[in-house]
Amino acid sequence: MKTIIGRIRLLLMGLWLGAAVFFGAAVAPGVFGVLRAAQLSNANELAGMIVQRGLAVINRGGFEIALFLLVTGFFINRKESRLVQFAEMISLAIVAIMTGVSHWVVSARMLALKAAMQAPIDQIAVGDPRRVAFDALHGYSVIVMGVAILAGLAAFLIMARPRAITESARP
Repeated sequence: MKTIIGRIRLLLMGLWLGAAVFFGAAVAPGVFGVLRAAQLSNANELAGMIVQRGLAVINRGGFEIALFLLVTGFFINRKESRLVQFAEMISLAIVAIMTGVSHWVVSARMLALKAAMQAPIDQIAVGDPRRVAFDALHGYSVIVMGVAILAGLAAFLIMARPRAITESARP
């Protein structure tokens, strides 16, 4: 049973990590690029709406998966050294915190700012304080997601260690 749970844990972290990297490296830039190339007057607004929905799925998924992995880690990692257990738990806690902050704090504030603008972001002057605040929040969003991805990679590498898999494979 520990082998199955261990592999499910690794699969979940790998799926989230792959989705987060693919979304950040390919989907988001691709959506903005395609819509801007179409020379729509509200290209950034439309692209932002699409990216926001996808990012919400990535963030909620990362939060839920990290919590699941934290809980199951207490049961499956009993034979691991305290240092390995601690490193995995800290990495997973960082993923949960960063994805939660990204979703419920940064993204929520960005949505509130967009609503306060009462016009598509493309029509708001670059120097407008609301636009400046929005751009700053976007920068924070990128940093927070980057930290979550790095922590997820660390957790994935710890969970994928050959020693951890062979120990969990023992009856």
